[in-house]
Amino acid sequence: MAAKSKTRLGIQSVEVAARILQVLAAAGRSLQLKDLAKAAGMHPGKTHRYLVSLTRSELVAQDEASGHYGIGTASIALGLAGLRSVDVVRTATALLPTLRDEIYETVMLAMWSPQGPVVFALEESSRPVTMNIRVGSILPLLTTATGKVFASFLPYDLVSNLLDAEVKASRSGNAAAVQRQLSETREYGLACVSGDLVPGVNAVAVPIFDHKNRIAGVIGALGRSEELDVDYKGTVAAALLRAATEISRQLGRSTPAAS
Repeated sequence: MAAKSKTRLGIQSVEVAARILQVLAAAGRSLQLKDLAKAAGMHPGKTHRYLVSLTRSELVAQDEASGHYGIGTASIALGLAGLRSVDVVRTATALLPTLRDEIYETVMLAMWSPQGPVVFALEESSRPVTMNIRVGSILPLLTTATGKVFASFLPYDLVSNLLDAEVKASRSGNAAAVQRQLSETREYGLACVSGDLVPGVNAVAVPIFDHKNRIAGVIGALGRSEELDVDYKGTVAAALLRAATEISRQLGRSTPAAS
């Protein structure tokens, strides 16, 4: 009887709202009302009432053009707050200012989320970069260096849906070309882009690995195209690789001894 009483102490409406958020998080993309309601096992009318409140509180965001629902800025902020206790976040963010000063470019840390790579930390250099990227921004996979790194080193089943959606949305993209890009990223251990997402802005990104050799995050550099070197063997790439290696070492990743 005591166990049953404890079960009844919860607030059912909160649990229902959490179920809706869990569905959106698991989907990894925005959903129509009917699809969201079906996945949550709820009537569309009831689901809509919850979505009104969740949207007002910014836990859910509704796209004005399509009417689809996705994860809101408040939910992203909660996720970022939870990540602050993760070792990779503490270790990487501590090294970002030093990396910024070494290469004299804006640097960032990105973590993986069901919606794609999310910018967790950003250290801006004194050389301004015009871009619409800030902490909490979710990045595409195929037009950002960070996205390419995650797509290359994460298990394919975690990124396949997002990759397929981006390929379909691109008029010039195709699956074979995507696989060539990802193979190149794995070969060099980093990714470079020249104005793919924001014209005039270049980027380089490198993976961070944990003690089980799994990708734990990505650090990257952003800068004006005339200033940021995107050579795979350039100075920026070398600095990022050194920083990522050190972060990975502190996370317990063992590296082969030099021959």
